[in-house]
Amino acid sequence: MLYYLFEYLDKNFDLPGTGVFKYISFRASLAIIFSLFFSLFLGKRIITLLLKKQVGETIRDLGLEGEKKKQGTPTMGGLIILSAILIPVLLLTKLSNVYIVLMIVSTVWLGTIGFLDDYIKVFKKDKKGLAGKFKVVGQVGLGVIVGSVLYFNEHVVVRERAEKQTVVWEKDKTLIDDLTNNESAQLFSKENIKSTTTTIPFFKNNEFEYSYLLTSWLGDEAKKYTWLLYIIIVTFIITAVSNGANITDGIDGLAAGTSAIIGTVLAVFAYVSGNTVFANYLNIMYLPNTGELMVYAAAFIGACVGFLWFNAYPAQVFMGDTGSLALGGIIAVFAISIRKELLIPVLCGIFLVENLSVIMQVYYFKYQKRKHGIEYARENRLFKMAPLHHHYQKSGYHESKIVMRFFIIGIALAVLTVITLKLR
Repeated sequence: MLYYLFEYLDKNFDLPGTGVFKYISFRASLAIIFSLFFSLFLGKRIITLLLKKQVGETIRDLGLEGEKKKQGTPTMGGLIILSAILIPVLLLTKLSNVYIVLMIVSTVWLGTIGFLDDYIKVFKKDKKGLAGKFKVVGQVGLGVIVGSVLYFNEHVVVRERAEKQTVVWEKDKTLIDDLTNNESAQLFSKENIKSTTTTIPFFKNNEFEYSYLLTSWLGDEAKKYTWLLYIIIVTFIITAVSNGANITDGIDGLAAGTSAIIGTVLAVFAYVSGNTVFANYLNIMYLPNTGELMVYAAAFIGACVGFLWFNAYPAQVFMGDTGSLALGGIIAVFAISIRKELLIPVLCGIFLVENLSVIMQVYYFKYQKRKHGIEYARENRLFKMAPLHHHYQKSGYHESKIVMRFFIIGIALAVLTVITLKLR
């Protein structure tokens, strides 16, 4: 909204300073500041309201150190994160941008599912919360929406190879990425095309076309069904990453901090993918209009860091499913939008390992139970407890140490993800 206000003032009154709002870098900087401010400002008030409404977390007795102290800690703190993302995004982005609309829908959609889950747990006193099948239906529904928009919408296009250009400096010394769309378009003669091409890491010609999965063994006729395959893949990714973030949210600060690290990398990718000069230099697809996602990513990072102010050990509030389901879904939709979804196993390695630890624990237990009986299976689990962070708690590590070490691993994975831009 502020973007359109200042654009109007700049065009009609030529007021000094109003033109600065057309620069993505400026609005992204404001987004971080605004989201930090809103998360800190709203955080105290939301926590006070949750305490007043006695919206406390019910902690199961799992035999973990310090868990009794967390009994009654306010939950549903994901409302802080969602508010701190959406308010700056609504104020500072181009709301006509299809990618921004998609991110807003995804944020509200998954936030609502998580809120319903928390509401049932807290107010209906049902520890199971929203039935798993309804969560999956909600995630699948979002997957269908996102996949359909990205496949069919005429504004979702790519330029597979940017033509070589010399870095141009205008009279006001602004970089090419901050030029208007029309000025940028003049620098590239290639037409926008519809494509399901994505980035495949570690390969020299690092582009992969999803239709190849069909045409390679069913022939060219099968290409017309690419839309269905694409929607299925998008749905799977959103569901997997959303659940991964949900599982990771088990100890103070872990999910929020990990998400902030991931969000920083996604902001870098959005910037270079939507920038003609960097796309050309890095030999990657130029994705028109995705640069605007950097503003959203900045708000996302600020919201996660601001929430850590209250969620760091010892936590004053838990995000609950309201926050964790939304964080994972946001990351997935963002990565898919900028054609970097195949990097998720590396970038979101923490989420992946946490997810796998639960799956491995369950199947290993079933295997041992079938082979040796229930008592043997209980005494010989693969992990002392799943997800993985609880295994380390059971092993005697303090949760602050676990969180910091996971952060270090997350940063290492983030750096590895960034260098895949040139490591082929």
